[in-house]
Amino acid sequence: MLPLCAALLVLAAAQDPRAAYTRAIELEQQGNHPAALVLLWEAASAAPRDAEVQNRLGEALDRIGALDAAIEAYQRAAAARPDFAGANNNLTLALVKAGRGAEAVTRARGRVAEAPVDPDRLFTLGLALSEQDVDEAMKTFRRVIALRPDHALAHYNLALLLKRVDRARDAIGALQRALAIEPRPEAHFALGTLYLHQGDFDRAAASLKSAVALEPRYVDGYITLAAVFKAKGQLPEAVDALRRAIALDPDSWSAHASLATVLQVAGQADAARQESAEAERRRIQGGLEREATTWTAVGIARLDAGDPAQAAERFRRALAILETYAPAHYQLGRALERLGQADAAGAAFARARQLNPSLGRAGAIR
Repeated sequence: MLPLCAALLVLAAAQDPRAAYTRAIELEQQGNHPAALVLLWEAASAAPRDAEVQNRLGEALDRIGALDAAIEAYQRAAAARPDFAGANNNLTLALVKAGRGAEAVTRARGRVAEAPVDPDRLFTLGLALSEQDVDEAMKTFRRVIALRPDHALAHYNLALLLKRVDRARDAIGALQRALAIEPRPEAHFALGTLYLHQGDFDRAAASLKSAVALEPRYVDGYITLAAVFKAKGQLPEAVDALRRAIALDPDSWSAHASLATVLQVAGQADAARQESAEAERRRIQGGLEREATTWTAVGIARLDAGDPAQAAERFRRALAILETYAPAHYQLGRALERLGQADAAGAAFARARQLNPSLGRAGAIR
């Protein structure tokens, strides 16, 4: 018989995918991304035409580098709601990151052709062009700004391109305009990195502190702030910032690597070696998790298509890559349940719950 907590999770998502979606957001905010991903997969399967659910699933997959699966989720979101700017932007960026930049541009141009003076569609085109043609991308963002001067993200993305072509002063001006419109943490962060590269450490620190004040879970903000403290010779402050980053995201191998560097400079060789080893372990683990996630996503597609045997084979491939990947155990349990293998399904659900207890509690909470 299927364990009660796992059965509740499946039933809750199937009967009320929006409740599963809400719980997934709560788990993400707690930093429990694997359990959130399971719920998002469940909600997305139960509500394939819910654009918000599909987009959030895409973002969760995108975050861990499972780009092909993320693209499919974004495509479902955009198909369900063609005017969903967030999903269209996410799809464009995911296509670019996946090396499908030309496809991203073609898609964005097609949407602009339908509404040539729509700032949001032009903005998406600018994002698509950013990795293909920097000059055209800047022209497009400037066109967006001409149509809507208060488009903070257009100013911000224009600044990123100006920074890329070594026009630091113009980039700073664009970021300051973006911040005057809307004080977004990523704009403060970008401004801080520009000041850091110019050697203006006081302004860099001030901008980065503003970024983490607006977004206290901004891991990259703390990592870069630590780089500023290190450059200023404030090693205890650098260590503190990096430990904050690691507390927020223990899997961040770059935070561990940066901490190793600072500890080495501080003369703590043994601690530096430990952090360096941990950074390498986390880097390898992250790569394995991306592979396992990809196979799990493929398995879920087979499960949704009514082929639990092939789905189970994909989930087992995921577990062969990373046995501790709880979502694959959970999905394997679903596949085995459909195959009538109740005892094996129960064992898979139990292993998922052992690795990530929230997979058991999530259903019961509702």
